Amino acid sequence: MKKESRIIIFLLILISLCVVVILIETQTHTIRSIFDDFIYDNKNHYLPCEKLPSRDEVTKIIAEHQNVIKEIEAVNPGLVGIEIDTTTCQGKADLIFWYASHENRLEIEEIIGDETFFGIPYRLQNR
Repeated sequence: MKKESRIIIFLLILISLCVVVILIETQTHTIRSIFDDFIYDNKNHYLPCEKLPSRDEVTKIIAEHQNVIKEIEAVNPGLVGIEIDTTTCQGKADLIFWYASHENRLEIEEIIGDETFFGIPYRLQNR
């Protein structure tokens, strides 16, 4: 009888731990962020559509900061670029900076120097 109760207690603790991890992950995206960073060499903002700026706002910021865009593209010409993603959230947008190597990513992050590109959320994708 003691062995059965220990197994039940162990299973309850294990299930509780799994629930806690799932709840924390849905709020912080810690596990997904680690996976994206170390496996894919990507960086995502994980923002819901409601928190993204309008497509017009993103287009305006890109137009205003063409000098920075050109500097980023010069990191590795033809293998580094930028896209405005309007397909994920209707009427909203964010930026995707794509690159060929981890070194390119580090240079892009250094040029941007912030968690947003002049207030616009961005994602980094190793392609």
